[in-house]
Amino acid sequence: MEEIIFYDTLRHGLWISVIVSTPLLAVALAAGLIVGLFQALTSIQEMTLTFVPKLAAMLAVFWVSMGFMTETMTGFFANQIIPLIAGG
Repeated sequence: MEEIIFYDTLRHGLWISVIVSTPLLAVALAAGLIVGLFQALTSIQEMTLTFVPKLAAMLAVFWVSMGFMTETMTGFFANQIIPLIAGG
């Protein structure tokens, strides 16, 4: 395998991982900001208040975007990885 093919496949795999993880990370960031703002406004400093809403929001987004994530990953493997393994 030539180096250019290896590095291009690696670059594409890293880009796919960024695309797949973006919805979860964006929701975690938004939930963290909202809960942090709520805690600052109300002076409630409860540790579970930061964890539970963020976890619930991430689970909801994961459930909704699971089809997109699966389709993206299987498309990458079918179009990029399997042909390289097969020798194409």
